[in-house]
Amino acid sequence: MTKNIKLAVPDIESRCSLSAVVVNYNAGAYLLGCIQSVMDQCDEIIVVDNASSDASLQLLEQNFSPRHGLHIIRNKKNLGFAAACNIGASHATGNHLFFLNPDCLLDPDVTAKLIKALRSDTKIGMVGGLLVNPDGTEQGGGRRAIPTPWRSFVRAFGLGRLAHRWPKLFFDFHLHNQPLPQHPIEVEAISGACMLVRKSTLDDVGFWDESYFLHCEDLDLCMRLTNSGKKILFVPDARILHYKGVCSRARPVFVEWHKHLGMMRFYRKFFKHQYPNFLMWVVSLGVWLRFSMAAAYHSVRNAARFLKLRRD
Repeated sequence: MTKNIKLAVPDIESRCSLSAVVVNYNAGAYLLGCIQSVMDQCDEIIVVDNASSDASLQLLEQNFSPRHGLHIIRNKKNLGFAAACNIGASHATGNHLFFLNPDCLLDPDVTAKLIKALRSDTKIGMVGGLLVNPDGTEQGGGRRAIPTPWRSFVRAFGLGRLAHRWPKLFFDFHLHNQPLPQHPIEVEAISGACMLVRKSTLDDVGFWDESYFLHCEDLDLCMRLTNSGKKILFVPDARILHYKGVCSRARPVFVEWHKHLGMMRFYRKFFKHQYPNFLMWVVSLGVWLRFSMAAAYHSVRNAARFLKLRRD
């Protein structure tokens, strides 16, 4: 499902200027670390805060100022990830945009490697790097295939184990279990935690779909880029440490609700006319059954934690 890309054709355009857009929601000290790691790799950094209640912005202001190329936009309420990305993009002055989660730490020269890959061919629309866990293992989601309703069904019921016999039929959309490539490869989707794209590309295909509040908006953007004829690259030597889920730990059921709501929007938007109504109904049932199980798990876990605190 992936193929190697030869980085040969130069992208002749004006000087590359890069604006980082970081959407924050109660990321705490992680936000400070993120900005420190990206500060010398971008021309400007725009932090869009979705009405955080913690001290993350205070920490940021104590350590940085506008003279560092940092701009902070404060939303009066949580508008969701996609809407906040669009707000940041609308204020950006760079001709390239780097969307980055606040719980990410960049290795040196990450953006230089991503820009080099992006500008190697005008057909390349977006690039992403290697997301790793704190233990150094590759994180799922950094390189993946589009989770079609069928692929999601395969993953949900563990049918991926049959892929060795029927690889095309029982393909798992997560690719991080495959060997890490030595060179940039074309993939169907990358993670919204780290996306670098030309601003002109978003002008052509449209910016983030604000109908998504949280989750699946990155898949939506990848689908629209691919449908427009653009390529998406995974760049394995651009390494980013990602403390996944920092901004969503406090409200797991809320996050799961919007995650599954996003899945339903994504399926209906892109696959409604490709699958029989009955199959889409089965997919919908599976999505909400999965949400019910996730919500029950988090509710029981929270109840157990509360009882333990009372006993202590």
